[in-house]
Amino acid sequence: MNRLAQETSPYLLQHAHNPVDWFPWGAEALQKAAQENKPILVSIGYSACHWCHVMERESFENEQVAQVMNAHFVCIKVDREERPDVDAIYMDAVQAMGVQGGWPLNVFLMPDAKPFYGLTYLPARQWINLLSSVRSAFDEHRDQLADSAEGFAKQLSMSVSEQYYLTDTEPVFTRDLLKAMYQKLAQSFDPVKGGPRRAPKFPMPSIYSFLLRYYHVTQTEEALNHLRRTLDFMALGGIYDQIGGGFARYSVDDQWFAPHFEKMLYDNGQLLTLYSEAYSLTQSPLYRKTVFQTIAFIERELTSPEGGFYSALDADSEGVEGKFYTWTTAELKTILGNDFDWFSTLYHISPDGNWEEHEGEGRNILHRVVTDEDFATRLGIPDPEFTDKLRSAHRKLMAVRDQRIRPGLDDKILCSWNGLMLKGLVTAYRVFGEASFLELAERNARFLREKLTHPETGQLWHSYKTGASGSAGKATLTAYLEDYAAVIDGYLALYQATFQESYLREADRLTRYALDHFWDEEDHLFYFTDLAGESLIARKKEVFDNVIPASNSMMAHNLYTLSLLLERQIDGEPAYTDLLNAMMGRAQPLLEQNAEYLTNWAALYALRVQPTAEIALIGPQALTFRSRIDERFYPNKVLSGTETRSDLPLLENRTTIGGQTAIYVCYNRACQLPVTTVEEAFTSLQP
Repeated sequence: MNRLAQETSPYLLQHAHNPVDWFPWGAEALQKAAQENKPILVSIGYSACHWCHVMERESFENEQVAQVMNAHFVCIKVDREERPDVDAIYMDAVQAMGVQGGWPLNVFLMPDAKPFYGLTYLPARQWINLLSSVRSAFDEHRDQLADSAEGFAKQLSMSVSEQYYLTDTEPVFTRDLLKAMYQKLAQSFDPVKGGPRRAPKFPMPSIYSFLLRYYHVTQTEEALNHLRRTLDFMALGGIYDQIGGGFARYSVDDQWFAPHFEKMLYDNGQLLTLYSEAYSLTQSPLYRKTVFQTIAFIERELTSPEGGFYSALDADSEGVEGKFYTWTTAELKTILGNDFDWFSTLYHISPDGNWEEHEGEGRNILHRVVTDEDFATRLGIPDPEFTDKLRSAHRKLMAVRDQRIRPGLDDKILCSWNGLMLKGLVTAYRVFGEASFLELAERNARFLREKLTHPETGQLWHSYKTGASGSAGKATLTAYLEDYAAVIDGYLALYQATFQESYLREADRLTRYALDHFWDEEDHLFYFTDLAGESLIARKKEVFDNVIPASNSMMAHNLYTLSLLLERQIDGEPAYTDLLNAMMGRAQPLLEQNAEYLTNWAALYALRVQPTAEIALIGPQALTFRSRIDERFYPNKVLSGTETRSDLPLLENRTTIGGQTAIYVCYNRACQLPVTTVEEAFTSLQP
């Protein structure tokens, strides 16, 4: 066993028995490289990564390869989910070298940790040849490598404003610019299957969150149609686990058919928010089913006994990608009996398999293109009867699947991803009113407060690992901006669902901490790492939205919500609004150039094109009225409420009307006359 045996990350522990003399990222490895004047090999991956497992089997478990690595390099293994700061630096470096990034990410560094070469997966023979070439270059051309590494390090240290020529700009919010953002984004739309017109296809929830808000502002049917097309095909496709619920990380094709089978918490948390919001607009039964089934999957397979949510499930089981989730035709016939024929039609089952062959047998991915209602019509039976038949078939398949060897579980609990799931659960509760969703969310909020918040400093931790056999769990790693951004967002949603002011106060407190420890006054953006955290060769800022929105765009959303619910003053000035405008001013030139990479920023921009409704509820029916308001799609609002009285800005000095619950609809702190019914409130909302 190597040093990784002392780590808590499941990904690092997977490599603890490698003959490679792995170090975790840290001072010991960096000091060894400096003292022995050796180049560093940093290999970055994550536990659910299929090609990471392949490279481990082919190379890192190979004694011959390990001998070369141990002799000529200081070898560091990094879990990108534990150390997104390290991953971001070296991913940027590799892309600056002209290499397309991905995982496993293997980067060669000088002894001072500055990068000079990098790449992704290589087969063992090519890998061992590369190791020899890199070591020869280090020995024979060290000066040139050092100059190259210094150049990359300088590029990594450039501020966002320097890189993209950004200056202080007062943001301007216009429908014309919003329309231009949409039109440029729409050029990439797949008009048949939804999503982007390319493969692979990633869910990218922030794109469709933007489309929801764009449609709300403009009523553009094309935007709504693309949104529905995408969400329908995703929920019906192989990327979605048709039997057990939950989405895989992406589809390798352009049809949403063949997934890369790992299931990530961050995808499913964001997709719960997206499908819940989309249901409130469309009332699609498919979206409701998707939300309920996905939450059942999360509760069943990714929830810890303490109320935290685990990170991921592997793509592989028994060393075979997708084996847990796919079926032979013979298996399905045996399990389903008389139900096989209609089931095979619905899910496109092929006698020889519709996907890859394993162990001489063709395997099928369950995927479909029609909804339950349409298929019931095709069969000529009532929808409730078909629903019962389908549930029965699913139960039979789940019973068999549960006996299979399961994919590996990455049981570390990440603060940021838990924040995303918290937001997803709360949004589902607000839309559907299902009490169990709120219970699961509040249990998670308690976990975040008790296990991932420092009891003295109040700062967050990034990662938590449940103790074995009932022993105490362990929180590690100073939290990153993504942790604060996602948890603040979750707390703000939870306040608006429950009107418990402790959630709002905690969101405000964490925001003040982030401003004190992450804010860059010159760039008017947040750094990714805490001022009190480890010093790396560069201190980065995350601006561009990806499968997870950029932590800066999430913080911009948080500042906007807080500016409406709980404006804070610094020297008499409205701090949150000023900071938000400074951030949006920096982002606006990038939005004008290409909003495709800033869709979470664009979603916030859409909200600011017209005033946001500030809705205050005062009286005994405050929560009942809240639930009725949230049933309808109206994203451009914030809610504040109390059954009695409150000193919060939207509630202060406001009262019931003759003992009846009052609804105050306000814009820019100016309120209309209060009303006592939800219908009256909606008539006063701006379109």
